[in-house]
Amino acid sequence: MTEHHHHHHAPKTTPASSPDTPWPGPDSVRRPPVGRAPAILRDRDELIGRLKEAVAEGAGGTVFVLHGLGGCGKTAVACALFDHATGERGRLGLWVNASDQASLRAGMLAVAADRGAGDGELMAAHNGLRAAADLVWDHLDRSDRPWLLVLDNADDPAVLRDGGWLRTSPRGTVLVTTRQAAGHWWPAAELLYVGVLPRAEAAQVLCDLAPGTGSAEDAAAIADRLGRLPLALTLAGGFLAHQVIAPWTMAEYGRRLAERPDPIELIDQGATGPDHDARHLVSGTWQLSLTSLAERGLPEAVTLLRLLACWSDAPLPLSLLADARLSPTTPALSLPADRVERALRGLLDRSLTELLPGGLRSVRTHGVLLDSVARTTPPGERDALAATAARVLLQALPAAPERGLRDPRLTALAPHVMALLRRVTTWPEITEATAESAAVCALRLVTAEHRSGDYASALAGAEQATALVRRRLGPDHILVLRLRQRTGKAADRLGHLEKAARLHRELLADLERISGPNSPDTLDTLTTCLHLSRPLTWLGRPAEAVDLMHRAAAGRAALLGPWHPLTLEARACLLELPPGPEVEREAPAGPSLVADCRRELGEDHPVTLAAGLNCAVALFNTARHREALTAARRALAAHERRFGPDYPITQAARSLLSNVLHATGAYPEAIEEAETVREWRERVLGPDHPWTVAIHEKLTRYHRSPRKAAPPPPRTES
Repeated sequence: MTEHHHHHHAPKTTPASSPDTPWPGPDSVRRPPVGRAPAILRDRDELIGRLKEAVAEGAGGTVFVLHGLGGCGKTAVACALFDHATGERGRLGLWVNASDQASLRAGMLAVAADRGAGDGELMAAHNGLRAAADLVWDHLDRSDRPWLLVLDNADDPAVLRDGGWLRTSPRGTVLVTTRQAAGHWWPAAELLYVGVLPRAEAAQVLCDLAPGTGSAEDAAAIADRLGRLPLALTLAGGFLAHQVIAPWTMAEYGRRLAERPDPIELIDQGATGPDHDARHLVSGTWQLSLTSLAERGLPEAVTLLRLLACWSDAPLPLSLLADARLSPTTPALSLPADRVERALRGLLDRSLTELLPGGLRSVRTHGVLLDSVARTTPPGERDALAATAARVLLQALPAAPERGLRDPRLTALAPHVMALLRRVTTWPEITEATAESAAVCALRLVTAEHRSGDYASALAGAEQATALVRRRLGPDHILVLRLRQRTGKAADRLGHLEKAARLHRELLADLERISGPNSPDTLDTLTTCLHLSRPLTWLGRPAEAVDLMHRAAAGRAALLGPWHPLTLEARACLLELPPGPEVEREAPAGPSLVADCRRELGEDHPVTLAAGLNCAVALFNTARHREALTAARRALAAHERRFGPDYPITQAARSLLSNVLHATGAYPEAIEEAETVREWRERVLGPDHPWTVAIHEKLTRYHRSPRKAAPPPPRTES
């Protein structure tokens, strides 16, 4: 047995430097100083399998780099390999904290001492008479046992590079854990990415840590809220497992998590013990990376991350960042356009965000990270950041959306609009002007969704936005009222007639109250009258509906003129009535209205197309079937040309054509057109949607009695 006495002194660069000042090296390099490793690692089998090959008998001379977002469990993977290498493989395990220069130097010299370096050699390395890294690697190369060397938390690769600490040796394998993903730092290494867990495995982690506190479904819901980040899951599981007086269930934890404006505080309560390493708290683990960015001359990367925290953790199109410049009066918040690229590269290199492949180039930032950054954003910077986030979205969202198939960019922007609204409501420093800009973003989004035919998304978005904007701007703000308009209109198009009528009637009462009893109708009031008339038409109250339509048409004509598109739109709605005396009175005006629209607006204007379709409806509902057939064919062709065959109103025109064909005795063609509508509705809307049920019922009538004309479907099918 040989006894080594290792007296390690402080390096010259430390404040305590003097040859006689002892430097406290690590207590051990033979064990990971990270506490108890997880008993089970979920969804890491493939990764661990690759690493196990590197510590098999005879393996060596390789460097592996585990990189990924802070809190993803890189150190846990390293611990698992360490235990395997020292246990099943009989290797010598060496563990060094590489988070800073002092810790790395102390740890590596302790490794040299462990491998037989004498006091004289260590003193020479300390005094600069011998290169410290050369000493360490000389002894590692001559080790009598194969080894695994773990360099943990090497988030600043310059610390390894500048001292020449990272090398290879045929006697062992090196494993580095880092947040630094840039490949140029690791030229001779094999990079292995460590990400968040899949949903099922993330839920199982919670069940492993807190058994008996909830079901797998409860665990999965919490895992989703935590973004399936291993650190957050570990803290949540620890919180649930260690409660004594009034323990929570997973369902209760999930509810509290959703209710809190600052969920990070609750997550961090799962840490055990009075003293916590910042890396073991979600509130602190990423601050290390942000501090490093600032110290290395990239403070704008911190600013950019704070801007990203105004948005969602969903993929963010890179095109938005092209205009993500900040030029506020606060110098510390400056983000010039020419520095955005460099700032983004800094975030990518430190695994604070990630590039996503695909046609729409995007970046994605973890939700828990965004919440953590948002809570520590200085109050004086919040309004400028939120205003910039709103401005960028407003430039991407169309002010006057065209009707037609959904733009894929809407899908990408929707979660960021709603996330911005949530930030605006939780940051008290936000000004009313900034809150209004965020609300306009939401209004543009739901309008575009509606006009693209995605009524379900428009309804959900309008309801959510209304609740958030009302909380910040008050119930009578014009933007709240206009979002309520979109809610009722989307409900109408989805066939929720009673709900739509109730929403519009309540809104009309509020608009009249705000305007005053003797005030003339505003455009918003007139629009709501028109919107209310639509569900009333099909709820059996056509007389009331016609009165509202005439009120809207006359009011718009007085305010905007007789040939304004909104005036012509109101006149066109008077043709969309079921059989009865009301449509008999209004139908004769149909052809002249269509002619007016074509003359004033053009053949392909949406109001012209709506007038042509409604004219065909009026002709059919007044039993003028031959004229209706010509008008219906023309309306379908026009909608297909303008919007495409999959647009909902195009399918409504096809459904009308099938009715007219059946009424004129063209039974095979009527059934063929109806089958086309059925296939589209089953594919797009699903078999249980009211419109799908309606087309099935119509086809049943057609097949049962082909000569008996089916009643016209309500326009709400479209």
